[in-house]
Amino acid sequence: MARKVFFSFQYEDVQRAMNVRNSNVIASGQMGGFIDKADFEEVERQGDAAIKKWINDQLHGTSVTVVLVGATTDKSKWVKYEIEQSVARGNGILTVDISKIANLQGDTTNCCSLRVSGASHYLWNTNNGRENLGKWIEAAAKAAGKP
Repeated sequence: MARKVFFSFQYEDVQRAMNVRNSNVIASGQMGGFIDKADFEEVERQGDAAIKKWINDQLHGTSVTVVLVGATTDKSKWVKYEIEQSVARGNGILTVDISKIANLQGDTTNCCSLRVSGASHYLWNTNNGRENLGKWIEAAAKAAGKP
């Protein structure tokens, strides 16, 4: 079943997040949460209310939220807000450690301690995320009671 999925991540991890996005596990029309740099900067200039509206609009109609966790994701107020809103909407949630995906310079990091209570946590590289992301999303949807 095709699911609309929201991807939550800290913008500094955008290169790693794009690696997940470009894995072609989910059709591009079924993904929310990705924004290009120019659009992100425009929304950011409009202030917190505009950022919240953008997040809420992106979450609309989603059934699962995938939190992509890097080195400092736990410090992001917007990731925290996205998680809170996802919980409030009853979305299935999972976290995925993307810290070992190399950025364009070939660097990796260590994963922060961000986890979501009751949600499964996966390691993109170790748990073969490219092959398994769809299964993880389905498991999170079922755990949240989504048909």
